[in-house]
Amino acid sequence: MHVFEELTSLLEFQLCILLFVAFVGFVIAWKIKQSVIIWEILIGIVVGPSLLGLIMYTDVIRSFAQIGAVILLFVIGLEFKIKDVFNIKYGIIALIGVIVPWGCGYALAVLYGFNFINCVFVGTALTATSVAITANVLKELGKLQTTAAKAIIGAAVIDDILGLLVLSFSIQVVSGTITALPLALIIIKAVVFMVVGALIGHRYLSRLIEKLDSTKLTGKFPESLFILTMTIAFLYGFIAESIGLSAIVGSFLAGVSLSGVIIKQGKSIKDGAEYIQIIFAAIFFVSLGILADFHVLTMPIIWFLISLTLVACLTKIVGCYFGARVGRMNHKDSLTVGIGMMPRGEVAMIVALIGLNLGIIHQDLYISLILMSLLTTVIVPVILRRYISR
Repeated sequence: MHVFEELTSLLEFQLCILLFVAFVGFVIAWKIKQSVIIWEILIGIVVGPSLLGLIMYTDVIRSFAQIGAVILLFVIGLEFKIKDVFNIKYGIIALIGVIVPWGCGYALAVLYGFNFINCVFVGTALTATSVAITANVLKELGKLQTTAAKAIIGAAVIDDILGLLVLSFSIQVVSGTITALPLALIIIKAVVFMVVGALIGHRYLSRLIEKLDSTKLTGKFPESLFILTMTIAFLYGFIAESIGLSAIVGSFLAGVSLSGVIIKQGKSIKDGAEYIQIIFAAIFFVSLGILADFHVLTMPIIWFLISLTLVACLTKIVGCYFGARVGRMNHKDSLTVGIGMMPRGEVAMIVALIGLNLGIIHQDLYISLILMSLLTTVIVPVILRRYISR
């Protein structure tokens, strides 16, 4: 038994299982004509600690999953132009889509008898939006260039910045030391990074890549340009992470900045990134299922989880729908935006983990937030595909 446990803990075994179950997810999705994402997550639940226990959510798997999310958003970013992302309408959608979930999440936690600190963190977790899930569904459906898709992506990027402000404010509320300086610094750093990063990427890095494409080096080693572009993607991810933003925001900005690059000799940036994304994004989606552990659930927590998930879904739909309507989008696109902004994914999970590590929330509330994130992530591909298909 001890030897078996040692063997199953090896990195090679873990990756073998991860990629095999991701392949099974593709097979099932093809058979029943559904999104691959949902089946990868559900199979992750099956092989994870909730059922079979073949794979645990280790630091190694978390690292691979993070790489997957970064590459996925870089590939998504290549589909957009800078003007598609920086739009005042998306800021309105994001702002209302943060205020409504925070207020309703706080009120729900009060209703269930949680203390003030817990209530603040529940509201904070509900403000999050994970763009990776929605963007991949839209990519599968060939809808990335629609008005609604551009609004979802743009609003989700701004949402990430607003979410950080809310998290910073919540931590200050909990500690009893509210000061304007940290909040102002987050805004300044985020705006500077987005503007300067887009400017440098679009004007200088794009030209550098096109210039290198005409050299003898690229003629001899056409894959060298692709390595350089992936270096830029991870550099942007690193900078975003270091200033307090999510790495996926940085990699998405890198993709947007390099979207207009024309390659003649070198390997296609988009084709190469998509092949890597297939591997690592599959690990990312399976890992979301592995992260859930249903063993800690009790009946009161289950009722709270059901209520929390309903509130999480409805508040994003209502808030973002209203924001889109204020931005003069039509009913169908506005509802698509509301549905597309529902997944909390890894963003809310990170908020929950911060709360747990700081001792602000306990295991019962932590697992509720984790499972709420998972459920909203699983629900959206089903609803979005059906709604858009109709």
